[in-house]
Amino acid sequence: MADEPRPGQPHLEVPWGVRLAAEWSWRLLVVAAAVGATVLLVARLRVLGIALFVAVLVSALLAPAVERLARTRVRRGGSTAIVLLGSLVGLVVVGYGVGNAIAGQFGDLSEQFGAGLDKIREWLRTTFGIEDSQLQDWLDQIVQSMQENKESLASGALSTATVALEVLSGAAIALFATVFFLYEGPRIWAWLVSLLPDRAQPGAREAGTRSWVVLTGYVRGTVLIAFVDGFFIGLAVAVIGVPLAMPLGVLVFFGAFVPIVGATVTGFVAVVVALASEGVVSALLVLAAVVLVQQLEGHILQPLVMGRMVALHPLGVVLAVAAGTLLAGLVGAVIAVPLAAVGATVLGYYRERSRAPGAAAEPAEPAEPAEEAGLPPPGPVAADPDLGH
Repeated sequence: MADEPRPGQPHLEVPWGVRLAAEWSWRLLVVAAAVGATVLLVARLRVLGIALFVAVLVSALLAPAVERLARTRVRRGGSTAIVLLGSLVGLVVVGYGVGNAIAGQFGDLSEQFGAGLDKIREWLRTTFGIEDSQLQDWLDQIVQSMQENKESLASGALSTATVALEVLSGAAIALFATVFFLYEGPRIWAWLVSLLPDRAQPGAREAGTRSWVVLTGYVRGTVLIAFVDGFFIGLAVAVIGVPLAMPLGVLVFFGAFVPIVGATVTGFVAVVVALASEGVVSALLVLAAVVLVQQLEGHILQPLVMGRMVALHPLGVVLAVAAGTLLAGLVGAVIAVPLAAVGATVLGYYRERSRAPGAAAEPAEPAEPAEEAGLPPPGPVAADPDLGH
């Protein structure tokens, strides 16, 4: 119903549809402004944000070990130091051993990959009639485009020192934050929840607990799946007789941290190397091995390891990886999926609450106890004497 006109004013009736559109319009404008401001803030603080999120991922991987050790007679500070230093030492030892084993092979890997691309070019020429001159024209166009944009490329090259400084500072922040997340994670979370209004604290605490369980499961599952991908593809390459099996397996392992596309792209490198070194038959066998491992991952490992913990549609995963790549490059591609999984978990929890008006949503049984994931149980967090100053 239209508002009553004031005395002395002409009666102006605004149609209900126009009023509804106006109300939604200004609300959408406010939301768009808030989203834009958030994006600008994140872009300005991307180094800090990425470093903190990496610290959260590392803490999710190491927190269960800290919790188990803290249940013994070792104090929490000692548990944190043992787990963190042990992980760093183990990482250095493994990296040194693998690096020595493959140090002299990455140059050969590059040469073999180049030779494989030459064979592909020859196959394109003989099969589809694409002459070398046409391919050279395409390469010349790429070179010309690079020359036309040499100023921007030069400015990017000049910023290499800045990028290196950002990487070092981000790594230092991530390490520093990981120490405190492992040592005082429950108290930090309790303090953050206490900043919210009293009515919002139980819901935030439960949503945080669920998100932490999802994040912990995702990190563990990703490391396991990456190891399986790298091991079995490297083993298949070695059995088929293709050289450089270890560096190819390591390459697939690191590529598998980028969901869906990572292991596939690095597996393509193995196929090209097999084509250059052993011929078409070996390349087809390596391709079959890559496809088989990917099917094993998609139909067995992903449902078994991840289960319903990370309930994201494959299209959502692809879009998250694409958005993360556009916003923050390779690091953004790695952290996009766990971030999307946490967001989906929080939205799902509050959707459950909204379906039960007037009553709090019943806490769902987590995939593992909150204490095993490094979180305090839902409810007020009691002071821990081991965390005191």
